Amino acid sequence: MTAAELTTRLGGARAWWIWSLAVAFVVFVFSFQTGYAIVNPAMQTDAGLSVSQVATIAAVYTWAFAVCQFFGGALLDRLGARKVLSFSIVLVTVGVFAFANADSYALLLLSQVIVAIGSCTAFVGAGYIGGQWFGMAKFGFMLGLVSVCSALASAFAFNLFESALGSITWRTLFNIYGGVGIVILVLGVMYIRNPMPVTGGLDAGLGKFFASVIGDIVQVGKIGHVWIASIIGAAQFGALLALGVVWMPKLMMVHGLSQSQASFAASLLWLGAAAGSAAFPWWSDRLGKRKLPLIVGSAVTLTCLLALLFVPGVGRGLAMFLCFTFGFASACNMIAFSTVADVVKHTLIGTSAAIVNGVTFLVGGILISRPGVRIGIGVEAGIEPRSLAIAQYASRPLLAALVIALALALCIRETYPKAGHRTS
Repeated sequence: MTAAELTTRLGGARAWWIWSLAVAFVVFVFSFQTGYAIVNPAMQTDAGLSVSQVATIAAVYTWAFAVCQFFGGALLDRLGARKVLSFSIVLVTVGVFAFANADSYALLLLSQVIVAIGSCTAFVGAGYIGGQWFGMAKFGFMLGLVSVCSALASAFAFNLFESALGSITWRTLFNIYGGVGIVILVLGVMYIRNPMPVTGGLDAGLGKFFASVIGDIVQVGKIGHVWIASIIGAAQFGALLALGVVWMPKLMMVHGLSQSQASFAASLLWLGAAAGSAAFPWWSDRLGKRKLPLIVGSAVTLTCLLALLFVPGVGRGLAMFLCFTFGFASACNMIAFSTVADVVKHTLIGTSAAIVNGVTFLVGGILISRPGVRIGIGVEAGIEPRSLAIAQYASRPLLAALVIALALALCIRETYPKAGHRTS
């Protein structure tokens, strides 16, 4: 295919269809994780788990995801979307069924690891397909759309899972949900592919292939800016993940909301993230800057969490507004992907996105698990359980992460490419 022929195919109906299937996989993954926030009380009772074990199950997913994530982008760069994403969808679907039918703490942990391994290429894969099928000039915009869809799906999943649990068990719900994965798998195998065949891959042998993957990761990892941007994005999305998957419903109940109201308030985090994921990449391109959106987003998330934790007499309406605003501002994490893409070669775009996402979920795993550990420590020290005081004590790791993100955002260098000078 000539360059001219390829250009005519980029951004067409087929491109949108393939991108939509990749996004459907992202939605499937994100909805599973946000659904966990709704079903974990029922799961805890059913399996006889402690609060710490519930948090650890969620954290194990993020840690396993993060480790595999570093390789996911490089595999996409080397093998292409069809091979990598098809296998990933299989793993996630198997993991969902395993989760639905697990009858012990160990099996619940194992199911999360299986889902995590498959999930590691979902978000990066959709971004990769956006860059391949719409051109790298639109990479940031298309990745923002992926995040919009995933955040909207997460908000919808909160309310859907909450409603469904009123009539069916959590196990039945996730068995049904696994069927959705089978549908995505069939369509993915049929249609997902690169606009042009990916050559190389395993042709040179398995050893050389993995050596080349490691080489790509090392090449991107040598760039200091990649790690600064990754930590900022990790703190923002990690805090969103910790609050959205486990802790925000519990914090809202401390403020006097019922369980259903608390779940709705937590869903506003994801609605805000959806709106912010569309707004921040657009604002960055409009300004021609990466640094300012990172500073503003970091300052707002820190302010919102401080208000939820320390402002006395936060009413229901204000608490929900702060949830939405926190989610909106946390979407500045999208700029981390864009600023890293500014400083790497075009052929390493999948690897760079995977490193950012990998760091994000490593930090996310820590931020999900630490509040649960600190609740146990605080209660033993005599702090009242289910009180605002215990929430303040447990949330210190989240606050520390957001302070670090703001400090780094103030120091990061501007990378927005000048006209005609994008990295090739």
